[in-house]
Amino acid sequence: MCAAASAVLAGARSLIAIGEWITGAPQSALEVLDFPAEPLTGVHPVPHPATVRRLLQRLDGDALDAAIGAFLQARGVHPSESERSAKPVPRAIAVDGKTVRGSRTVTSTAIQLLAAMDHHGVVLAQRQVASRSNEILAFAPLLDSIDLSDTVITGDALHTPHAHGTYLRERGAHYLAIVKKNHPGLYAQVKTLPWADIPLDHRTRDRAHHRDEIRRLKTAAFHHLDYPGTHQAIQIVRWRRDRSTGKLTIERVYLITSLDTYDATAVQLATWIRGHWGIENLLHHVRDRAFREDDSKVRTGHLPRTMAGLRNLAIGIFRQNGHTNIAAALRHTGRDHTRPLRILGLT
Repeated sequence: MCAAASAVLAGARSLIAIGEWITGAPQSALEVLDFPAEPLTGVHPVPHPATVRRLLQRLDGDALDAAIGAFLQARGVHPSESERSAKPVPRAIAVDGKTVRGSRTVTSTAIQLLAAMDHHGVVLAQRQVASRSNEILAFAPLLDSIDLSDTVITGDALHTPHAHGTYLRERGAHYLAIVKKNHPGLYAQVKTLPWADIPLDHRTRDRAHHRDEIRRLKTAAFHHLDYPGTHQAIQIVRWRRDRSTGKLTIERVYLITSLDTYDATAVQLATWIRGHWGIENLLHHVRDRAFREDDSKVRTGHLPRTMAGLRNLAIGIFRQNGHTNIAAALRHTGRDHTRPLRILGLT
């Protein structure tokens, strides 16, 4: 497993590439990886690629993801003395799902993985959504393995059921939940608040991706919404103008949060709301582009989930080490067989 993880850290995108990395590893690396030596020659033989494949396809996905999440949390950045003495800022964790398209077969649909990622790009937990089920039922089991004290959980409108709010408050976590028309009663309550009379709390203006964008945020302290532990309602108004066509679009988004006005500033709320969609750019997009996950055709056993877990491990380690360009980090690590071993703490 350490050899497979090292190969993925070095840029291996497929089972064949993992086998090639192990086969091409020098004896010194194989010794560090604890491959047994032959008693007469002292040579460390490598397993056949078919053996590696059989191992990876039989792995318990829950156990592997739990081990990866625990490893990344253990090696996370620890606060300094001054940071510990200051008022702690809640850790933001985004929950979102991704379909591994290449895992689709003639008789079964593609597997779906639900991930919990901190807003810095490190996956803390992952769970496979059961067939004939959905992300809603996997929400609580996913977060059971994470310490949720002093955290803010962000999610899309799918994860706004009342049971989720109750679960998070019982675990000591706060939430930032998007409210849409799939919860008509709650949506009507939030939308009909007197937003025109509520003062503006935060405003930003950005120019990127050939468009100008203005975001306006308003908050309303409201303790009588039909949702567990809600303290504030939030309205986000996004004005987007395409600089090439001049087309203007206006979008209104409503959220609710268990955070009180004293728990977080408007700037923090705006940062967390925008940061939620980082799970697409920091994780899903990287797995698709740097590792070509959607092009992968591995379907046997637990292979799709195992490979996704190893990719999460590589991405998380690189993010923790300060890398912003994962493709460049993979190329750098792949130029020396000892670099993945050092990254994993084996040398």
